[in-house]
Amino acid sequence: MSTMLLTRPEVTPICLFEETAFEATRTRLRAVAPDAPRVYAVARVDEEPRRRWWRLAGEDRDRRVELLYRRVLEDVEDPRIAVEQVAGALIHVIVGRVLAPLVVEGRAWDPGLENLWVHQDSDGGIDWAGVADDTLRVLPGDPAEGARGVVVLPCERALTVWTAHRAVTALSAVHRTLQGCAPIDGVRFWSLVGRAVVAGSAQLPLLACSSRRVSARRGQQLLDAFVVAGFPVRGLA
Repeated sequence: MSTMLLTRPEVTPICLFEETAFEATRTRLRAVAPDAPRVYAVARVDEEPRRRWWRLAGEDRDRRVELLYRRVLEDVEDPRIAVEQVAGALIHVIVGRVLAPLVVEGRAWDPGLENLWVHQDSDGGIDWAGVADDTLRVLPGDPAEGARGVVVLPCERALTVWTAHRAVTALSAVHRTLQGCAPIDGVRFWSLVGRAVVAGSAQLPLLACSSRRVSARRGQQLLDAFVVAGFPVRGLA
């Protein structure tokens, strides 16, 4: 009776977890500010408990923004300064955060009104933001091209124009709500948006060790897109 040599078939390792493009971007943005990893990164709200989260497009936006304003007024006597502080915090939620992947990686999540969520800390201040849909818009040649949750736009201009037009939906709603707290005219509000883009475009490549020239170009393209859409982001701050 002959004996047969049984060999174990070669087994190809199976990856049980595949990092999505959004998760890769979120990881990089957390590393941009390691001491404050929530400053630029956003959450996928479906993964988070809803405590202290509120939807920017929700019916309670006016009440939430009013509470933010009243909280700042406890420390600041001038209503104009208080409303600008709240405006700055909300502008960062909408524009400051999406600017980070835009200038560093050439990627952008949807900063539109219906997609954004806001998280407040135990003191009532804004400390995080989230998205309902984590689909990323990217440039041709992006490593994630063809992956799930990724849409390729044809060029940088297309990406910045899309980002600006989506952000306008959220920014315009926030501006209207803020005017119910204290007067802040359109020129002033949109100049704060422009200042956030300029400052972020200068600071982010230093934090992320990325190209300052590319960051400046993309930041200027984003400003151009706002201006073409009719919003005075290059007004005096």
